[in-house]
Amino acid sequence: MTASDANRLPLDRAIPVRELGLIAMDMDSTAITIECIDEIADFAGVKAEVSAITASAMRGELDFQESLRRRVACLEGLSTDVLRGVYEARLQPSPGLDELMRFAREHGVKTLLISGGFTYFTERMRARFGYTYTRAN
Repeated sequence: MTASDANRLPLDRAIPVRELGLIAMDMDSTAITIECIDEIADFAGVKAEVSAITASAMRGELDFQESLRRRVACLEGLSTDVLRGVYEARLQPSPGLDELMRFAREHGVKTLLISGGFTYFTERMRARFGYTYTRAN
């Protein structure tokens, strides 16, 4: 089954709302339209380096921990002003996120935002959208 097929599942295969206990989602390029670490790197002038490390990890040449360590090393010494700049100027929710979060609240469904990125962003997303739980680095 492809991702495209999953988007077209018949309604009779949908999970009844009363059976939903938790909606979990990734943050970068799922709940939001950007990859935060790439945008931080862009602000810091090291986007090409960070993107190359990310691409290497996506090809399986680096594991997640090593990839994260190398990318964070490229960003060493940045102030929180850069994080704030990314959050305020570039972070946009993906289409439908507001509606999904409202639906979850109205139906008592817990929500979990997961990120391989930074708590700076997940905590602000929690405050803005009302996630029940967040997990990040």
